[in-house]
Amino acid sequence: MSPKVSTPPSSRPGTPNHANGQSLDLTIGCKLFVEVKLGKQEDKLQEFRKAEILSIRTNPVGQTEYYVHFLEFNKRLDEWVKVDRFDLARDIERPIKKKIGKGSIRDTDTPPRVGSPSTVGQKRKHAALEDTPIPTTPSHEQQNDEYESVDGSATPGNVTPLGPLNTMFTEEQEIERLRTSGSMTQILSEISRVKNLERIHFGPYDVETWYFSPYPQEYSEVGEVHICEFCLYHFICEKQLRRHSKKCQIRHPPGNEIYRCGDISFFEIDGNKQKTYCRNLCLLSKLFLDHKTLRFDVDPFLFYIMCQTDNYGCHLIGYFSKEKESTEGYNLACILTLPQHQRKGFGRLLIAFSYELSKKEGKVGSPEKPLSDLGWVSYRSYWSEVIVQILLEARNNNDEITIEDISGKTSIKQDDVISTLNYLNALKPYKGQTIICLSEGVINAYHKSKAKHQNRKIDESCLQWTPPHFTSNQLRFI
Repeated sequence: MSPKVSTPPSSRPGTPNHANGQSLDLTIGCKLFVEVKLGKQEDKLQEFRKAEILSIRTNPVGQTEYYVHFLEFNKRLDEWVKVDRFDLARDIERPIKKKIGKGSIRDTDTPPRVGSPSTVGQKRKHAALEDTPIPTTPSHEQQNDEYESVDGSATPGNVTPLGPLNTMFTEEQEIERLRTSGSMTQILSEISRVKNLERIHFGPYDVETWYFSPYPQEYSEVGEVHICEFCLYHFICEKQLRRHSKKCQIRHPPGNEIYRCGDISFFEIDGNKQKTYCRNLCLLSKLFLDHKTLRFDVDPFLFYIMCQTDNYGCHLIGYFSKEKESTEGYNLACILTLPQHQRKGFGRLLIAFSYELSKKEGKVGSPEKPLSDLGWVSYRSYWSEVIVQILLEARNNNDEITIEDISGKTSIKQDDVISTLNYLNALKPYKGQTIICLSEGVINAYHKSKAKHQNRKIDESCLQWTPPHFTSNQLRFI
């Protein structure tokens, strides 16, 4: 009888094999090189990029997984990986231990624990209230431990626990916190670092998510959520959604249709009157917007929903929100085109519609900062095309035009006009003054962009809208 020969697990050349990574002593905050898969095909080039470990868990089959953020890359590329994706031949940067008190140390690269003092909480009267994430729906008020992971996200598996929350709050205290702060995610470094859902099922589309959104804990355990595309209620399984769809009578957003041109419609929704729909919309949009501060108190906002209409109903494409009364002159607070509808010109249509509303109001406007990376690209493209069009019209008519004139005609804030002209390298010194001069490359790019977006225009004659006016009592948002 021949003796048994055990074959060791495969490992990378020149690197030791560490089962499940346990002997590596990898912790939150470690930085090392991780394999980035640049394509789905096996023959695609694969390379290693430096990444930071944000969370650790054990999957159902007992393997250790690490949630990593690739440095200098957008967070939408963050993912759970196993130890076989690590390049262990290179040095591992470990978080530096720093003394913060008598006999105590802390990782300087690791975010503070939930419930511990922080710079955010210290600036407010009720610091403890600011440091504890809240449930997203009334049915989950008792699940105060659902976000107790190292990174603040609701991740399944054996994550490193933070321990119980130090303080429990009454319903009145939570309502007061929501009313005064307006945000469900006060400490972004705690909660939004790790993505809790892998995909959503929305109408006929299965969409991969990009960022964290505070859906209930049980959705994180299955890694997906089923959403009704008309009322935006969310469910844990397809069976629940099918049962809901048989009863759901809504076929368009619950607001006034203020624009229809062809198959494109816009609906205006008051956050004070349709709180449930607007809150569900914010939860959905947070999955695809990294810098969005998630508003549970939606009363101060108006939401403008863009839909594509067919015989079955009005299907959500994207939306933007704006404050009812903006002291900074913002005409847009948040904007999103759902991923399945991107690269079709709908983002530009949303931006154009926001400026059409500003023209009706007789005001200049600007989007609230910071914008997402894709938001900046969309705005820069829109501003460039509109401003170049105004300049070419003035040149053809031999008219002189100033930055103030451009702002007045387009409702684009003067600061945005100047930044766009600088981006186009169109501001030139001439005899002691600054003139606007367009290069041939800019003009050619304008004609190319105009031809591309000729089917995505706002027809102002189809806008049936009167600017709403709110009394001081209505703006108290009690």
